[in-house]
Amino acid sequence: MSSRGEPLVPWHTWKWTDKEEKMADRLPFIVEEECIAYGTCEELCPEVFRVNESLGFAQIINPGGAPDDKIQEAIDSCPVSCIHWADEM
Repeated sequence: MSSRGEPLVPWHTWKWTDKEEKMADRLPFIVEEECIAYGTCEELCPEVFRVNESLGFAQIINPGGAPDDKIQEAIDSCPVSCIHWADEM
């Protein structure tokens, strides 16, 4: 991850490695400027999201680390609606 929490590889070029277990079919995306680091996403889906308190926003640590429905629950529960599916951006 970059210092801004962005993936080192742009989301649209993400390639799964053999070592990564891909559970999600879609990639989540956080609009960091809108994130308030409330932590609901990490609480509901810690396999994918992590709040970086020093940066003041959540980050995606493993975009395919949980099934789509679990990621969607985190998206729906975000109090500022800053998490989206990358293919809908």
